[in-house]
Amino acid sequence: MKTPKEIVNRKAKFEYQFLQGFEAGIMLQGTEVKSLRNGEANLSDAYCIFRNGELYIHSMFIAEYNFGNANNHETRRERKLLLKKPELKKLEKKSTEKGLAIVPYKIFFSERGYAKVQIFLAQGKKAYDKRESIKQSDIQRDLDRMQKF
Repeated sequence: MKTPKEIVNRKAKFEYQFLQGFEAGIMLQGTEVKSLRNGEANLSDAYCIFRNGELYIHSMFIAEYNFGNANNHETRRERKLLLKKPELKKLEKKSTEKGLAIVPYKIFFSERGYAKVQIFLAQGKKAYDKRESIKQSDIQRDLDRMQKF
């Protein structure tokens, strides 16, 4: 069997400072799961919002399944995230604070074969924080080059 791929939003680490992480299940249709297993998804524009005490992920792209029929899924529909009630209440309370957002970072498959989304409670970085991140990655890259020789 083909190993499922991890889909990561690499831009999120640059844009946000992660404060607290959660693993959430995600409600998907059959063709969406098949597309995810093929690695045909994108989290770059995705964001999470609360509605009626439930958490939804918006604007996450999952490509249509090539062998799907007329019942194929929409590519950018909203999908419900599955968390326990205490986690939902904690996230909803903290996300209302100024400057905090819920950012989807990674989609992966658990050992049991379920699709999961790793979400983080995050705070947006300022311009000087981003410059510091670039500086740290440059230093790390230089150190890695030095160790090769």
